[in-house]
Amino acid sequence: MSSRIDAAQAWVAERSEELLESLRESLRIPSLEAPAEPGAPFGLENRRALDHALALCQRYGMKTQDVDGYCGWAEYGEGEPMVMILGHLDVVPVGPGWEHEPFGAELDGGYVYSRGATDDKGPTFAALYAALALKETNPVPGCRVRVVFGCNEESGFKCIERYLQTEEKPTFGVAPDAGWPLIHGEKGIADFLASCALPDGQFSLVSFAGGQRPNIVIDSAEAVCRVAPEWQDEVKARLAKAWDRNISAEWRGDELVMTAVGKAAHGSYPHGGDNAAIRLMRRLVELAPDAEQAVYTEILDACHIAGLGIGVSGADDASGPLSCNLGIISAAEGRLHLTLNLRYPVTWSGQELQERCQKHLAGLKGGWRLDEASDSPPLYFPLEHPMVKAITDAYRHETGDMREPRTMGGGTYARAVPNSVAIGTGWEGDGPAHETDERLKVDHLHKMARIYVRIFHDLAELAAQGA
Repeated sequence: MSSRIDAAQAWVAERSEELLESLRESLRIPSLEAPAEPGAPFGLENRRALDHALALCQRYGMKTQDVDGYCGWAEYGEGEPMVMILGHLDVVPVGPGWEHEPFGAELDGGYVYSRGATDDKGPTFAALYAALALKETNPVPGCRVRVVFGCNEESGFKCIERYLQTEEKPTFGVAPDAGWPLIHGEKGIADFLASCALPDGQFSLVSFAGGQRPNIVIDSAEAVCRVAPEWQDEVKARLAKAWDRNISAEWRGDELVMTAVGKAAHGSYPHGGDNAAIRLMRRLVELAPDAEQAVYTEILDACHIAGLGIGVSGADDASGPLSCNLGIISAAEGRLHLTLNLRYPVTWSGQELQERCQKHLAGLKGGWRLDEASDSPPLYFPLEHPMVKAITDAYRHETGDMREPRTMGGGTYARAVPNSVAIGTGWEGDGPAHETDERLKVDHLHKMARIYVRIFHDLAELAAQGA
């Protein structure tokens, strides 16, 4: 067994430059979701990224399958058991403030900078080359290894939904898209679209806009308020004393236009960012007349990162507290619409969450309602599960790091595919995902590939043994 792993790790090391260049080729493809085209349900650039990955696998003699452009897979080996590696090639929007070209795959200071470097092209290509290394040296007898390339992980998992309609499920599956050594529990993910009546009075909210995706902290936002003549002097006086310098304001007749800047972050970690829309909402509360502040305060409370303002806060022992990210805000047809991305504890249910929210909103005064709700149920494997133990042992063998598996608020393909968990990617200095100047240390790319070799080998042996 040891000689098989050693040979595969040596193969990866000898092709370190090839791995890096293959990754950079993919990073230069701006695989953002775009309107569907024939054979490209998520846009032509996603299609191009998928074709690039499958062509590489074909050059190494792997069996490949294009699943109607939704995703693709490449496989080698024999036997009924199958270890699946689930990576994704799509990326989130870029946003402002980049110092490096977002799709330039620039090398600077030992890092490769690009959207997708850490989430998830870097780990996906490290995993692919680890799988290729086992194929080219000495595959585990009696087990297949399949690498799946998804194209819609960031905005709906439609790629994996399509895969599961016609394609094979794994004996064991891993998604290289999380923390070390693995994530044995992923919180449930729910997107709630809540709305209320636009505040109307001496300080009327005309429009409010910000956000790109539910799972990204809003980094810029704009609000427009119509101010009654008798309240304008007071608003100007309060603006002069305002403390938040990340908000700018200008008058256009009787309308006050305010813009705010914040800091993007992953929606599963809203306290790691700075929500520009919440900044603006605080300002609206400050500027509204006393008699009108309550309705603005309700809106501000609804954006609370613990879910307090919509009645869903709480925690469990297995995975900790719920988090709530205001990802999109807009105004239309007399109502303010809030898209809230919730990460709820692994022992809860989405139905329970929805019922709690509806009950709470019904007790508010601003004409609140829950217009839409989607739910991705939690994932949870106990620590003693054979797959969890095999991955943990492989990671500890390679690194000497004895950290325990953990749970998280992020969602990966593992939650959608049976018998699957998310495994680690990167280390300190990499990323962060969904933020500006996303980056991956080149040495970490190669270190990941080495660790993945042992993880995939050990899982393949476990699967072949019928565990």
